Amino acid sequence: MITLMQQTPSMLSRSFVNGLVKSQYVPDNPVDALKLDLTRPIVYVLKTKSMTDLVALQRACKERGLPDPLTPIKVNGVIIPSYVCLDNPAPLFGQVKDKNVFFSEFQQLLRLHKDDKVLDIQLMPVSLFWGRAPGKEGQVPLLSLANSISPSRLRKTVIVGLNRKDNLVRFNKPVSLRFMADQHGSDEKLAQKLIRVAKIHFSRQKLAASGPKLPNRYQLFEQLLRNPEVKKAIQVEIEEHNISAQKAEKRANGYIDEIVSDFSYKFVKNTSNFLGWIWNKIYSGIKVNNAEQVRKLAADGHEIVFMPCHRSHMDYLLISYVIYNEGLIPPHIAAGINLNFFPAGPMFRRGGAFFLRRTFKGNKLYATIFREYLSLLFSKGYSVEFFTEGGRSRTGRLLPPKTGMLNMTLQAMLREQSRPITLVPVYLGYDHVMEVSTYVKELSGANKKKESVFQIFGIAKKLKNYGQAFVNFGEPINLNQYLNKHVENWRDDINMPVEEQPAWLNQTTRELANQVMVNINSAAAVNALTICALILHAAPHKALSREILVKQIDSYLKLLRNNPYSEFSTLPENSAEEILDQAIALKKFTVREDSLGQMLSMSYEQAVLLTFYRNNILHLFALPSLIAAIVTEKAQTSIEEINAKVCQLYPLIQAELFLKYAADELSTCISDTLAEMQQQGLIRNQAGVITPVTERLMSIKLLAASIQETLQRYAIVLTVLEHDQVIERTKLEDRSQLIAERLSSLNGVSAPEFFDKKVFAIFINKLQELHYLSDAGTVKADKISPLANVVRGLTTLEVKQTISDVMLSQQSSEV
Repeated sequence: MITLMQQTPSMLSRSFVNGLVKSQYVPDNPVDALKLDLTRPIVYVLKTKSMTDLVALQRACKERGLPDPLTPIKVNGVIIPSYVCLDNPAPLFGQVKDKNVFFSEFQQLLRLHKDDKVLDIQLMPVSLFWGRAPGKEGQVPLLSLANSISPSRLRKTVIVGLNRKDNLVRFNKPVSLRFMADQHGSDEKLAQKLIRVAKIHFSRQKLAASGPKLPNRYQLFEQLLRNPEVKKAIQVEIEEHNISAQKAEKRANGYIDEIVSDFSYKFVKNTSNFLGWIWNKIYSGIKVNNAEQVRKLAADGHEIVFMPCHRSHMDYLLISYVIYNEGLIPPHIAAGINLNFFPAGPMFRRGGAFFLRRTFKGNKLYATIFREYLSLLFSKGYSVEFFTEGGRSRTGRLLPPKTGMLNMTLQAMLREQSRPITLVPVYLGYDHVMEVSTYVKELSGANKKKESVFQIFGIAKKLKNYGQAFVNFGEPINLNQYLNKHVENWRDDINMPVEEQPAWLNQTTRELANQVMVNINSAAAVNALTICALILHAAPHKALSREILVKQIDSYLKLLRNNPYSEFSTLPENSAEEILDQAIALKKFTVREDSLGQMLSMSYEQAVLLTFYRNNILHLFALPSLIAAIVTEKAQTSIEEINAKVCQLYPLIQAELFLKYAADELSTCISDTLAEMQQQGLIRNQAGVITPVTERLMSIKLLAASIQETLQRYAIVLTVLEHDQVIERTKLEDRSQLIAERLSSLNGVSAPEFFDKKVFAIFINKLQELHYLSDAGTVKADKISPLANVVRGLTTLEVKQTISDVMLSQQSSEV
């Protein structure tokens, strides 16, 4: 029989913890996040026997609705504690004598399951951290109290006293002892294995929460200067620029000083407290989804590379804040050199930022130092973050990815294989982005504003109670698994000389970067503002009654709930009425009351600004919108025709919006979408012939309108190509942009990116890739004309006429 531990918490322990200790719980709602079954007994597993830890755990369990760890469990007449520990505290001097002091308790738990085939106790590991400072490399133990694995009672007292306001209680997914006993029996070896696995688990948890020890910044300088590749680059610098060794080394030192971070845990902790106050002032909440998978990756020993989309300067602060408050150490962040100005630069650097220039071209020494520094971060086990778009999106849609950082990540992996590297795409969304008005000006031709301290830290002054922020972690990409699937014999290139590159590297990097973007979009967060912006942008005159808008919101949410775009995307849980009220509260629309009720509308200026938010989720509705456009093109359409047109247009839209469906999945997606539209009463399906329901025609036309701007851009380019069978790329882009600007003015298109050359470039690139157009600009008329006819058939008569008129006007001016 297991003997209950005799100590009970003293009044002093309880008073200290309850009165002076500030704890953070991860996950914040463990019952829901870990899908706990509270009908089955829970036994908590702690690393080290500590009454302070138990009292802190007891408080956490009480506040989060979990069983009391200090209330014993009765199993078939046997009284057992609700917790077990792996170690006793270390003695003040010397080593722990018995490292398996609690072995009998694990063994007894397994025997109970052998005797009772119904019993299923859940073993839940719980890590308690008093301070999460990683410590410094080479630091003597007395100066690194918080890093003790199983501290003595005296050391624990000091640790708790110093870090009473920095306590993290980390709940973990429980292990079923029923499953373990059924699979492995209840012998001595299994008990030993459980203890060994638990110790590894706690060690990894500590590394995930605190990160590896930090290097002294100046020792890091020396380490980089001694790096063989950097030494070679310095020698090349000497020879190519005819300078002294001293001058070349000084230049290298300057580059290192410009690049490397100066991470400070104390700064991160204090900044987190300040940012918590800021977020509460700015937003009514931060919604975080899919964080548990990231914690599991960290606990399993993965080197994590966070790859978020880039909407705002706020992204830097938001991601680090969220990661820290999810129980992980914030990553080292690759930041643009434009943010390295006083006083923001030094502050970002202490928060983990390291800086990079826009281009490395023509500076081999700088490129080598940066590459070796990144490789060093990976080899030491630090998580890293970089924005794969390179800069902030001015349109709200994802930009084509930049591949430089990802290419260097793959090269680092080929040199350092100690830990698996996993990419974690991150979707960021906001109910308010402070730079949107600036983005609109830049898209309209204004010069980009140079970053300043007032722009970065003027947040609190500009913003107050602007809805919510959303952080959705997307589907991770394990680099080893990705390369195993896509690159045959890639392991043959491990430890290849640095100056050489595998033949497959650049193409694989491009494909991998594209997959990251797809995974970011697959983790999109639909919210009140984005869905209302999407619907109102589709409405004639950008105005709808409240009644129609509510019905449309409900219809759109049903489309996504019944046919989820991805398991990583999220939808609001409120009713359509509540969602609309949330959007109205943000005061970004015009709301008018008359005798018939509320009318919601957008002025031209409002519509321009809200395009950014619409574009955040446009990709989720691109396929349903395209299907709706085909269905409403004429009175009746066969399913075969719908499939044919979607399959013809989908690759072009997929390239622009980073859509997730593969070609062989389209038929099923189309079928599921049509079935949902039929279920909602939008269409009828009679023997494979689709007919719009007259009474719901407005609803389906609103859905169809969301893809219209994309189709109009395609119609412009394809019409130009039909007219000019051979055309230079630059001329094609210029002419298309000019027509789009005129179309925008005449037809009231409010999206600033409608005539953005970058968007046209994506479409033209895809036309070349699909062989509609040669690299030399020669048009393949037999392919272009059928595509152009399909696209023009889905646009309005007014749009087709405007394009034709502008083309004629251009021809006249060129004569």
